[in-house]
Amino acid sequence: MKALVINLEAAVERRIFQERQLSHLNIAFERMPAFDKNAGETADSPYWDTWERPLGRAERACLLSHQQAWQRVADQNEPMLVLEDDAILSARVPTMLDSLDRAIDMDFVTLETRGRKKLLSRAMAHSPKLKRLYQDRSGAAAYILWPSGARKLLAATETTCGLADAVICACYSLDAYQAVPPLAFQSDRAAAEEVMVPLKTSSSITPGTAVRKKGNWRHRLRRIRAQWRMGLRQLQVLGRAERVLLTVERRDFDYLGQLADISSTTNPSARGDARL
Repeated sequence: MKALVINLEAAVERRIFQERQLSHLNIAFERMPAFDKNAGETADSPYWDTWERPLGRAERACLLSHQQAWQRVADQNEPMLVLEDDAILSARVPTMLDSLDRAIDMDFVTLETRGRKKLLSRAMAHSPKLKRLYQDRSGAAAYILWPSGARKLLAATETTCGLADAVICACYSLDAYQAVPPLAFQSDRAAAEEVMVPLKTSSSITPGTAVRKKGNWRHRLRRIRAQWRMGLRQLQVLGRAERVLLTVERRDFDYLGQLADISSTTNPSARGDARL
């Protein structure tokens, strides 16, 4: 199974890191140019006013980049590992990809943890490494997507927008699963996961980096509706699901020590603070 890496042209450090990481793990990959926040497609339009709050231009660019990846999966009609360029992968990922390469009864598998509890099935599903994912709260840095799932996500964003990870989390029609233990995290969580990584990044769309506009009464109604849907989802799976806080197996990331310090080999003006 091939990986599709979403990467801005200016994010040279991230690109080099992914090339080294994926080559070390022997995962074939393709770089997909990410949308820049100044691209014409991110300019104000009615579409960008259809979520629970107004989206900033960097957030719009992120969604556009993921939509582009979803379209690629749908067009090629084969599952792919979709990665943001700051995704840190476990040494177990190649085995997971091999085991799922011919799976036909799922839409989506997230490999990631972002330090928030997930609503998962109590029992393992499909293999000893997966649990059914009923509700997630954040994270779109590392996931396996099948063509059926790609079409569902494209349909979900045809007339309404949202943060890329929020769109995925809210798409309850996805036949979704979680890798247990998680096999990936974004580099900004390295300290929390107690893993040393040779990549330092920041993000313009991380909560707290900018003042968020709450929007008007329409946005507030959409937030209320989203909360109502989340509550209903929890009731629907009551008794067969539980909230679980997942952490990675740190030893699965020991190989990162074999990768060179990326920042020492790139132009400081083009380091990984470039972002979606």
